[in-house]
Amino acid sequence: MTASAEPPAKPPSTEAAPAEAPRAQGRVFLVVVDESPELKVALLYACRRAQKTGGRVALLHVAETGDFQQFFGVGKVMAQETRQAAEALMQKMAAEVYRLSGAMPVLYLREGDRRDELIKLINEEPSISILVLGASTNSKGPGPLVSALSGKFVGKLRVPLTIVPGNLSDQDIQSIA
Repeated sequence: MTASAEPPAKPPSTEAAPAEAPRAQGRVFLVVVDESPELKVALLYACRRAQKTGGRVALLHVAETGDFQQFFGVGKVMAQETRQAAEALMQKMAAEVYRLSGAMPVLYLREGDRRDELIKLINEEPSISILVLGASTNSKGPGPLVSALSGKFVGKLRVPLTIVPGNLSDQDIQSIA
């Protein structure tokens, strides 16, 4: 009889298998809040998709920082007024999201360049699944953010971009969402 060259079998491990990473509950549909008319269609679309898929809506408003530093005292007041207006707009939009989807949205309020802050947020926040933008239907084009993100900056997005035409009716959105 010859001895076996195989090592003895290892006893079964008593360690538990590593747990899977927790999954986010549903998709998060990010909508950029501004004063444009096409915001309405993007918001309605995102709310309907979130509602139907068990997802959630997130809202981002970026207050564009002006050159407030020229006149320090005036600049401080202007920056404070801009912040207050942004907060009021976000509260109004959050109430609308709740009315449309039955859930409160995640709110993000930032200052700076809208496109840069949007891309930065998407890269920082792994729960964001889809970016939803409304496209203007006027003769000037779909809007600067839609143009940039569907053009030369599309490669900077790590999530799909859904562009909702601004001329869709509520009924149209209901039927496609």
